[in-house]
Amino acid sequence: MITVGMNYEIREGKDQAFEKMFGKVLNIMGKTEGHVKTHLYRDVFETRSYLIVSEWSTRTAFDSFIESEQFSKVTDWGNADILASRPRHDIYEGDAGLPLASGCSYHAPQTVHA
Repeated sequence: MITVGMNYEIREGKDQAFEKMFGKVLNIMGKTEGHVKTHLYRDVFETRSYLIVSEWSTRTAFDSFIESEQFSKVTDWGNADILASRPRHDIYEGDAGLPLASGCSYHAPQTVHA
């Protein structure tokens, strides 16, 4: 089991569009093999900052999702009009809850947290 923290900063006034698209992505994720559950959180102090916490049965299942055509379409849409900065993905695995890596195959460069 892995948990992925996907951190997004969106442009001013784009919160409703981001949340609406999240609902569509959640429907796709729900039909994706290996997806366990996902939640969207919004920072109460930095309202343009969102965290998506997603659980997957394996790292391979998550990697397959982020390499999919559906994910690519969403990221193209977000990069064009919604996101204020490059997203950061932190991946956690196992019971220790320590970050394995920051980033994913969609975002480069990757760094490793100790």
